[in-house]
Amino acid sequence: MAYPIMIQGTMSGAGKSLLTAGLCRIFKQDGFSVAPFKSQNMALNSAVTKEGLEIGRAQAMQAEACGLEASVLMNPVLLKPNGDTRSQVIVNGEVYADMNAVEYYAFKKNLIPAVKKSYEELSSLYDVVVIEGAGSPAEINLRENDFANMGMACIADSPVLLVGDIDRGGVFAQFVGTAELLEKEERERIKSFVINKFRGDVSILEPGIKMLEDKTGIDVCGVVPYLKISLDDEDSLSLDKKNTCASGKVNVGVIRLPHISNFTDFSNLEQRGDVFLHYISSAKEIESCDLLILPGTKNTVGDLLWLKNSPFAKAIKDFAKTGKPLLGICGGYQMLGNKVEESSDSGASSCLEGLKLLPVNTVIAENKIRKNLSFALESCQGFFSCLSGMQISGYEIHMGKTELSCDESIQSECLCFTGKSGFQLGNVYGTYVHGFFDEEGVAQRVVQALAEKKGLSTLETKNSSWKATKDLQFNFLAEQLRLHLNMERIYNILGAHPHGNN
Repeated sequence: MAYPIMIQGTMSGAGKSLLTAGLCRIFKQDGFSVAPFKSQNMALNSAVTKEGLEIGRAQAMQAEACGLEASVLMNPVLLKPNGDTRSQVIVNGEVYADMNAVEYYAFKKNLIPAVKKSYEELSSLYDVVVIEGAGSPAEINLRENDFANMGMACIADSPVLLVGDIDRGGVFAQFVGTAELLEKEERERIKSFVINKFRGDVSILEPGIKMLEDKTGIDVCGVVPYLKISLDDEDSLSLDKKNTCASGKVNVGVIRLPHISNFTDFSNLEQRGDVFLHYISSAKEIESCDLLILPGTKNTVGDLLWLKNSPFAKAIKDFAKTGKPLLGICGGYQMLGNKVEESSDSGASSCLEGLKLLPVNTVIAENKIRKNLSFALESCQGFFSCLSGMQISGYEIHMGKTELSCDESIQSECLCFTGKSGFQLGNVYGTYVHGFFDEEGVAQRVVQALAEKKGLSTLETKNSSWKATKDLQFNFLAEQLRLHLNMERIYNILGAHPHGNN
């Protein structure tokens, strides 16, 4: 069985996902076969494995850090919120049920065997498994039947590194409070603390670190600086930090829907220095966009109602009239159509009028479509002609079927792409393909075409795929962690050491 090491956090957003990815890359560089694992993930960003199964996007990203294809073994339980109180429960990559929090809390003990089986199978295949926790292990109201944090550490008999976010303040209280709220056996699993997202001179922290170590008996194995890393984010907390505007750039606006999902679709655009990618929370911001994107959502009907009951619906339609490009992805594509029809649990159906910018109708079905795909775009019109013939690779993950609803005269103006993955009408284009901008050259062509329309000439000429960009970022992350973590201490905690030097 593999050597396990678990990364837990004092809170959500402490940096568990990136630290897990960085350690995965380090262990890979040091000659180990390594895989990531997260027993339970709650996120709206997901990925599709080659078998057509669904896992958290963060685990797919961490698999890339290991040089592996994503596997459902890496994330056996995925919770996808589809409202304020309910989530879609995905077990072993397939939809199991929709549950509210009380229902899931009563049910979750039934998932422990599936979690154990996935971990044991994964552990039998690799030298090292880096396990990521969820939220905080000090959520004492959730301790019963826990398999996300200390419960998982017990299942894997894993040592724990506890990471805290100093950028938000109170990191020493986070560490001490977490340790105090744990049972003795749980506290003994924490072998070291990691202070994350530090800005400034580390010497200033030294008195606090000494007091922390004296008070808890647990050492600090590193202080990691605030790193600017362009990798897939797990949840919408990260969107709050992406609103810094700059002049002389192409402005791409993404509507921040209440249930926005798979915003990793825009990572390749966001990391470009010539693009200002803004998650829009006010309809007034739409006017200044050069490209407007209606993104994916876990609740198409709910978010469409939200749009129609706000100034956003009119602002989006007004933007489309300007002739500027408007792109809808997945749920955003469905909203651009004439209507969205949905059936309720009772068998009754309801029909909601869409934005009527594309001549399509969508019927929300119970069966979820999950597949990877790659195809060349046909001859596009207008602004989107810049993408004619381009290779598009990505994945579909949605509940619903979208078809043309127009007569033949309208159909002749509407471009149907390979596999009916999308339709274009004038400057409006809708697609089910997540990862649309990831393939080499796609983002470059879009940005260049937008820049030419805007009269900008001093732009980057990045033509690499998002996959190649991420690989460079994994290496940079690993390099920084080697500089700022005591890797000898971490290898001692792991109980294994690399052969040779790197």
